[in-house]
Amino acid sequence: MNIFITTGTFEFLKKLEHKHPEEKLITMINENGALSYHESTGAIVFKEPRRYRALEAVGDVQKEGFVVMNNIPVTDEGRPLFEHQIKNRLANVENTPGFKALRILQPLSSNTYVIMTVWKNEISYQKWKSSDSFDTAHLNKVIDGKGPKIFESAPYISRYTITE
Repeated sequence: MNIFITTGTFEFLKKLEHKHPEEKLITMINENGALSYHESTGAIVFKEPRRYRALEAVGDVQKEGFVVMNNIPVTDEGRPLFEHQIKNRLANVENTPGFKALRILQPLSSNTYVIMTVWKNEISYQKWKSSDSFDTAHLNKVIDGKGPKIFESAPYISRYTITE
């Protein structure tokens, strides 16, 4: 599955969403602006999207909920190890109350992976953050220093609300 992401004004992105009802387009908003998320196996509806391939897709991203995107810049040589580790760490999140969807997005035109989780609401996400499942998913695995450098720079988190 291909994923395309773009940013813009909420009004513009909503118009684009309504113009393409046959496509899975979801508009999200936060204090910094709006983002449109497009899952597709075919055509791209954005002019200049960030492009991803879904390495893992659990659940269905619907037109409501609270979204957390963990943006993780990874070096080229660190990609195989990172992908292996991240797939194994997030196995239990889907059993968490309030969990709706997970996407592990491999970048096709940059170095920043996106781990996207969708929740019923922010309270569900906050409860997961204080759980053992969260701690397990975020364990820092120590590499003996002989392997590749994995991270290009510090990760950052973006939070959005999916709303009409």
